[in-house]
Amino acid sequence: MRIAIGCDPNATLFKDELIPYVKELGHEVVDYGSDDPIYANTAIKLAEDVAKGVCDRGIIICGTGIGVCIAANKVPGAYAALINNIYQAQRAQLSNNANIITMGAQVTGIELAKCFVKEYLKNQFDPNSRSAPKVDRIVKYEKGE
Repeated sequence: MRIAIGCDPNATLFKDELIPYVKELGHEVVDYGSDDPIYANTAIKLAEDVAKGVCDRGIIICGTGIGVCIAANKVPGAYAALINNIYQAQRAQLSNNANIITMGAQVTGIELAKCFVKEYLKNQFDPNSRSAPKVDRIVKYEKGE
């Protein structure tokens, strides 16, 4: 898969440690930075590219993961989930078909973050699952239906 990774300046070292790990897992990485102190700019650009299919999935990091999650979710077709544990990392994809995960560099250790990323990337949403109607409702609402 082609994975987009971006962050705010506070999370640069965190992102720079994640990139080689994602590559070790066999994925291509597109680095969205960022030197931009306005984390929403990076989150929106990354989310737009994931929604358009430029990248298959995305990972965005800021101090807490909250701000970039809110910003990414404003982009139509972007579905970002804030990850704080392994179960959420799995369910982001399995139950919610999230195409982006967000994390907080100031609240998550890098080794734990690697575990989150591995779980998230190894799972695939099943469109025939019992979660599909729930995800479909979100997509329909976004489209004004």
